[in-house]
Amino acid sequence: MTDATLVLVLNSGSSSVKYQLIDMADGSRPAAGLVERIGEPSFPADHAAAIGLIGAELREKGLGLDSPRIAAIGHRVVHGGRYFSRPALITDRVLDEVRRLVPLAPLHNPANITGIEITRALRPDLPQVAVFDTAFHATIPESAARYAIDTELADEYAIRRYGFHGTSHQYVSRHTAELLGRSPESVNVIVLHLGNGASASAVAGGVCVETSMGLTPLEGLVMGTRSGDLDPAVLLHLQRVAGMSVEEVDVLLNRRSGLKGLCGDNDMREVTRRMAEGDQRATLAFDVYIHRLRKYVGAYTAVLGRVDAIAFTAGVGENSAAVRAAAMANLDALGVELDPALNAVRSAEARLVSTESSRIAVAVVPTDEELEIAEQTFAVIRRTDE
Repeated sequence: MTDATLVLVLNSGSSSVKYQLIDMADGSRPAAGLVERIGEPSFPADHAAAIGLIGAELREKGLGLDSPRIAAIGHRVVHGGRYFSRPALITDRVLDEVRRLVPLAPLHNPANITGIEITRALRPDLPQVAVFDTAFHATIPESAARYAIDTELADEYAIRRYGFHGTSHQYVSRHTAELLGRSPESVNVIVLHLGNGASASAVAGGVCVETSMGLTPLEGLVMGTRSGDLDPAVLLHLQRVAGMSVEEVDVLLNRRSGLKGLCGDNDMREVTRRMAEGDQRATLAFDVYIHRLRKYVGAYTAVLGRVDAIAFTAGVGENSAAVRAAAMANLDALGVELDPALNAVRSAEARLVSTESSRIAVAVVPTDEELEIAEQTFAVIRRTDE
């Protein structure tokens, strides 16, 4: 087994590449950064150029892509379909399967594939691992995964609930259990990942049994620019009555909806600032956001039967005391008691914000998807070396 302990985590997006270099021996991060605006004038021409810049930045720290201290590269891959229910050591066959899943994630998987192809060409000797956003949700039962449409049609076109933000939900549910001083197998957690994209999950004993995002990341909670749950007939109505094309409807639901569609701002900080000034559109947007969130908390309480903790994470979940307070208000019947003083504290640490007498703990657990990807990557290569 190699003594190398560094894992390079790459998140290749359509116009950016984020990276972190994480030392699995001590959790330190010798390097991290973001190359963005790929393809624009005066910026990297393509992903190969972007990864070349990352390699140069790493070399400045004495840790180039050719460094023998790097044990593996872990790649975030958005969609693993039904084929991938766990991280996978990247081979030609694995890459072919990821390509086959492009129709399910046409905006994300191609960029993920590009990052993999470039780094494999640069370091063909180095183990590389794909960690899938969908994998943690592969355990949800068929009753939750199936949409009530024609079964043969659904199977032919792989239409079902897949869920996303899986690395975040897995990390946060596990660390919530640790915060409670219990094992993940003994804890039922509702995880609320609230960023510009937002999703909820119900995790029973460390296993995901339900999640809010579906075939795509559009379903579920109200988000920054995405609508979340919607009567599907709205799409037909807009096409028939408003004369909108499929592309126009797609842009509407993904980029011009959610908080932005309701009040013109997709940043929760701006929404709450406007609320404080008495802005009615911002207030309505906030209320719609909170109403949907509370519906999911109630629904997932029913799904789990017993809830030990509700965990808030991601940009909004970690930083907006107003969102947490509104979402948890008047849930006494469920056994939720938020401590206003604890909730108001800003901290980068995982913490409880509920009262000592609350039957359901309310936690704020900063997510760390890069560390989760690194840990899963390192675990895969250690198993391979054994």
